Amino acid sequence: MPQDRANLAVITNPAYDKHTDAEQSRQLELISVLQTTLVLDQLLQLFSREIQGVISHDGFRYRNPMLGMEIQGGERASHSCNYSLVLEEQHLGELTLMRRKRFSERELARLEHQLCCLLYPLRNAVLYYQALQSAYTDPLTQVYNRTALDSSFQREWKLAQRQRTPLSVLLLDIDYFKKINDTFGHTAGDSALAKIAHCLRQSVRASDMIFRYGGEEFVLLLSNTAAEGAQLLAERIRNHIRDMDCSDIAPNLRITTSIGVATLSHPEDTPQQLLKRADDALYKAKRQGRDRVVSV
Repeated sequence: MPQDRANLAVITNPAYDKHTDAEQSRQLELISVLQTTLVLDQLLQLFSREIQGVISHDGFRYRNPMLGMEIQGGERASHSCNYSLVLEEQHLGELTLMRRKRFSERELARLEHQLCCLLYPLRNAVLYYQALQSAYTDPLTQVYNRTALDSSFQREWKLAQRQRTPLSVLLLDIDYFKKINDTFGHTAGDSALAKIAHCLRQSVRASDMIFRYGGEEFVLLLSNTAAEGAQLLAERIRNHIRDMDCSDIAPNLRITTSIGVATLSHPEDTPQQLLKRADDALYKAKRQGRDRVVSV
């Protein structure tokens, strides 16, 4: 994809006295619109929509490696201009605009003035996102916490119902976790939890969501995943955890897990019922000897 402008750092708002009253008025209007949301994807969609009259484009892409985030809107196209957005030495990510024909120098200059209006709202949205992530993230394992599970489960369940797509849940419990704490100490137990969380992140798709549900329990929400796929993933996770090298935690430590699998099968199923079925499957796995997967 040819880049018509790349790696330009926008640092601060322009001095309004250098522009016409009409330009100042447009910029103030844009700032006013952008201040209506703190949600990153909504903010970027608003910005894209509002500047169409200034610089026509087919799509955009926003990347923020520090947040592990990529947001796309519209369509990809052959020409692009890419900007690294910086405010007061804080890197806010990169924004790329795309379209089918080349961007002119005049259009790019006008775009750069519009980008300056995005900086403060974007910084506020980034800070808001970071605050939410902190509130919904388990500090030890760096996966989502139980508070995040409630809202995420409702959202994924409604999406599955509306689009008539499968939704599966894995409920995973570390076998004999109390024995790990009693034998090797709570620091070893914490390290085991963190190691398992890392293993889970390496085993699932980007669209799958991982939650620390209890002391040594994890829940995985698998969107658009039917029962067979959920069973296969659960077996893969069980094997990966069983094969982990835990010698850095304690000598001769071997960790196994029991996993219950449930899939949304009836339109009247609620998130609570689906999680209850996964819980029942988990306890069945434990009764059958642990280190196994049971589906219901």
